[in-house]
Amino acid sequence: MTRFDRGDVVLVDLGMVAKARPCVVVSARQPDRERNMAVVVPLTTEMRGGGCEVTFAKPRWLRQESVVNVLGIAGVDHAKIVQRIAPFPEESFSRVIDATARMLGL
Repeated sequence: MTRFDRGDVVLVDLGMVAKARPCVVVSARQPDRERNMAVVVPLTTEMRGGGCEVTFAKPRWLRQESVVNVLGIAGVDHAKIVQRIAPFPEESFSRVIDATARMLGL
């Protein structure tokens, strides 16, 4: 099983044909003891300038400039997390959390 923490970027099999996507883990480490799941938001290169996109400086490990699309929020089984890539830039993670809360009306 891949080890990861809140704020990490992980590669997730979201069920799309032959494509795993980088996602940011936004949930606490073990939010529910009965379920082996995490909540993630995907990174995308399809930048549309919407209110649910969070921009961030491109880290070295990312091939293309991307945004976090908080509308793509998903609960995923830990078995679908293929690998840990790197921690998400700290200065941008709080904006991801704020945008996610705003999108959910919290």
